[in-house]
Amino acid sequence: MVRRFAPTRIDAALAAQISAALESNHILYFPRCPVALPDEATLQLLRTQLPAQLRRKNISYYPEQRRLSGLKAGVDRRLYEQTMAVLQQHLGAVQSFLPQVLPGLCNGRAPGKCSLRPIQERGRNLPAHASNERVHVDAGACGVTNGDRILRFFVNINPQEDRVWASKGTIQQLLQRHGRAAGLLDASGRLRVRVEKGAADHLRSFAVQCLVRLNERAAALDSSPYDRAMRRLHNYMKDSDHYRADEAGYEEIRFPPGSAWMVFTDGVTHASLSGQFALVTTVLVPRSALQYPQFAPYHLLAAHTAGGPGFPSAGSPALPD
Repeated sequence: MVRRFAPTRIDAALAAQISAALESNHILYFPRCPVALPDEATLQLLRTQLPAQLRRKNISYYPEQRRLSGLKAGVDRRLYEQTMAVLQQHLGAVQSFLPQVLPGLCNGRAPGKCSLRPIQERGRNLPAHASNERVHVDAGACGVTNGDRILRFFVNINPQEDRVWASKGTIQQLLQRHGRAAGLLDASGRLRVRVEKGAADHLRSFAVQCLVRLNERAAALDSSPYDRAMRRLHNYMKDSDHYRADEAGYEEIRFPPGSAWMVFTDGVTHASLSGQFALVTTVLVPRSALQYPQFAPYHLLAAHTAGGPGFPSAGSPALPD
């Protein structure tokens, strides 16, 4: 599940290994964050001030709109600007790093966003669908994806505490064990839902694009059959007592202070069991850029439209040691 990398130099061969491991739904772990971080004084200021100013689950910076969300109204202007500057700079650092290790995957990617998670994950008592403590795959939080993959780059900026994740394996394993119970596959293994967009879906997307010109937040109105299917799977994982009781493949993963990791969070089941203060950069990787599309959730689902098992072998592609 976890592939460890501590690169001192990134060449084409290493980049190919990293891409293969990432696309086949592994977590790529860097013992030391490979991008520059804000100085400790700035980080300590944010750790001290931001938890009391949180209005939403996270604080997020959206570069296309130069907008910061998640803070309470009336927050101190200096703190607001410092937070925006930190997230803006970190997003830029990650966006400069990604083409070095994922040159093929970064073609045509969207600008993404950068978030700060300043609250202790353990015991937040959030509603089930919003809880990070329940094992899930990501769906919906990035808006409509149309099957593009959700890539996230995490950094533990807590000076003392590990960030602890749990996983029950890959989406291949999830669909094999729970695809029927989640309502995505029928008893014969055939896909029960659509993933390709029809005429009505395209019309809806066109209408939303027109509305976005008037109000950028209208983008949240868009949808696709694939995204609805993934949201259904996400909600099943968080709601189902049967899934939550299933311990198959369960493991806990610890990320020490100063470490980083990146993963396609639509393809690896995960939960944040504990930890406070993390930076999270999110980008959508177009399906057209994938070198191993057979591991993408869109293609895993589409492979079941003919009723045959749609799961690639666990040993392909070749992975790094």
